[in-house]
Amino acid sequence: MKHKITLLSICLFLTATLSAAQEIVEASDILKDIKNGKSISIANATIVGILDFTYMDEALEKLPKKKKRSWFNWGSGNSTNEIKKIIDVKISFTNCTFRNDVLAYIPDENSDYIFTASFKDETIFKNCNFERKAMFKYSRFERNADFSGSTFNDDTTFKYAKFDYNINFSKTTFDEIASFKYAKFSRNVSFSNSVFKDSATFKYTEFKNGVSFINTKFEEDLNIKYMQVSGDFNVTGMDVAYNIDSKYTRINGKSFGKYLIDKK
Repeated sequence: MKHKITLLSICLFLTATLSAAQEIVEASDILKDIKNGKSISIANATIVGILDFTYMDEALEKLPKKKKRSWFNWGSGNSTNEIKKIIDVKISFTNCTFRNDVLAYIPDENSDYIFTASFKDETIFKNCNFERKAMFKYSRFERNADFSGSTFNDDTTFKYAKFDYNINFSKTTFDEIASFKYAKFSRNVSFSNSVFKDSATFKYTEFKNGVSFINTKFEEDLNIKYMQVSGDFNVTGMDVAYNIDSKYTRINGKSFGKYLIDKK
């Protein structure tokens, strides 16, 4: 009996120790450090508060008020109302949970400005859990970027994102609709062993040096219409539960269907 109590005590002690190791970090403190030019390297932590890489509230204080334009001009890729923020320090999060939104894209309805953030140095969100929105629309990643092993529980978008260097999306999980529409990948990227639980969109996406979908599971529809791939295109073990829209898709100059036939 004494032996069992001892084992139980050890287990409780280890559990308490592990819980204590999960540091709570305020998003506002992270943003202050970035503003002061400090690189961010955080592991095994829970981030609370909205992590707004665009610094929208601060930018609004310096911007003139604008009248809202008609709805059909909203969100144009060449819009002059985009306010860009450059994050020029290294960003690294490993085994972290984000309780609130992580935003590198905000369309502010009140001012009609679109706020975006791009990343000049290495950007890592590895084995992280995004409990709320993760918005990286229009973001540019100029150095290595790594989202491998992460889970996106809420809305997420990498629409129009540009990846100039090495990038990894392997073993990621997307619970809601995931969009990489118009995204551009300059180097080979892996989505291997990832799970898309809702519809996935790679419409107009450009893979300039290959892409891997090895053992990737798409539990709803997959839209790769107009997608362009140059280089290795590995779909070994890829599973799509419903429809694949591959109209006008080109894999090394071939249609999607012809490429698969030729690979057999």
